[in-house]
Amino acid sequence: MTDQLTLSVVDQSPMRQGSNAAESLTETVSLAQAAESLGYKRYWVAEHHNSTSFTGTAPEILIGQIAAKTSTIRVGSGGVMLSHYSALKVAEQFSILNAFYPGRIDLGVGRAPGSDQKTAFALTYPRPPADVNRFPQMISDLLAFLEDDIEDGHPFNGITALAGPVQPEKPEVWLLGSSDFSARLAALMGLPFAFADFFGTTGEHGPAVAHLYREQFKPSKYLEEPKVNVTLQVLCAPTSEEAEFITSSRNLSKAGQHLNLGNGLLSPEKASTYPVPDVAQQYIDSLKPNYTDGNPDQVKQGIIETAGRYGTNDVGIVTNCYYFEHRVRSYELLADAFGIMPEKVVGTATASK
Repeated sequence: MTDQLTLSVVDQSPMRQGSNAAESLTETVSLAQAAESLGYKRYWVAEHHNSTSFTGTAPEILIGQIAAKTSTIRVGSGGVMLSHYSALKVAEQFSILNAFYPGRIDLGVGRAPGSDQKTAFALTYPRPPADVNRFPQMISDLLAFLEDDIEDGHPFNGITALAGPVQPEKPEVWLLGSSDFSARLAALMGLPFAFADFFGTTGEHGPAVAHLYREQFKPSKYLEEPKVNVTLQVLCAPTSEEAEFITSSRNLSKAGQHLNLGNGLLSPEKASTYPVPDVAQQYIDSLKPNYTDGNPDQVKQGIIETAGRYGTNDVGIVTNCYYFEHRVRSYELLADAFGIMPEKVVGTATASK
């Protein structure tokens, strides 16, 4: 498994203090271009609302921008928070993306709101927020709209997501989650499952959730065998000391509920010397062991060990830090450590040293 890991990127479009949304979103597209050249398989963008730290509110728009400025990497959502929307509208959006970029579009779907309750209410207003107990039916409807296969007797029979014949290439639908609810649903529907280990609070029970998914998996027209992805929070730097310095920005932002930090990530120069109250420091210290930070050897070993605990060779990488060049370098070092870079990129990198 160690030399056969598939690495992908999950981008939350982080914003740093002193920057703005336009710069953050532009960096998302630039990072996707870098990820493609480095040999990463997929590039997924997140959905957050009313956030002071993340600017990606509309993954379907970001996906179109990224796919237009790349050529081979799969691009998708990590994920669309389906409870805010109608299954038909999401199917329409991703069918159009798929028409432009066949064979390259992923549709990761989540049940969480990606926001606070007030914002969740605003997203569906004047309709009431969706009942999360209807989420399985929404997934079923979404799949049917994508396939243009709404069954007879269904109230939406006869409605299509896109004019014309059904496209031979369809978006690959993933269920995303950090609990056994999504794992059980993905298993029941025969869909791939992506577990969010990168939160820093879910890794302890994550392998058990992945095992549950495999145990309950039912083969389907989408998958014959279970397919698990685990997404990790990672920062790779030339030395472990530099990695610790760089991650001070991310770690401090994670304790934001205990602090008054303002909008976006603080620079590591400020974050590393910020006076952190004991309660916030305790929270940060509880999260740090669940992240994979360090020099290339340390990070590679950490990723291999975590992938082994989940029993998968499919790993997504979230990297949030203040300086964009540090994010790019982290993915470069990781690609080099795992040997996923195409030969022409390796040759160019070697020649430039």
